[in-house]
Amino acid sequence: MLIHTTTDPMTLRDVPDPEHHPHLFEGDSENGLDIVFENEANRQAYLDLQPADPKIVQGTDTDDYVAEG
Repeated sequence: MLIHTTTDPMTLRDVPDPEHHPHLFEGDSENGLDIVFENEANRQAYLDLQPADPKIVQGTDTDDYVAEG
């Protein structure tokens, strides 16, 4: 699934003309995330964010996931 969002994650404002604004694309043409930013400064600020304790999710074991609790 390709997810396309026109809400700038730094300002939470909608970008009305996404074709003329900076993008960040992760994934491939079938499965990915396309984020549109109001300006290049917001895009760079987003890229500079580093979580204090990053987690990496790997695998495809969601088919047999059972919630506990």
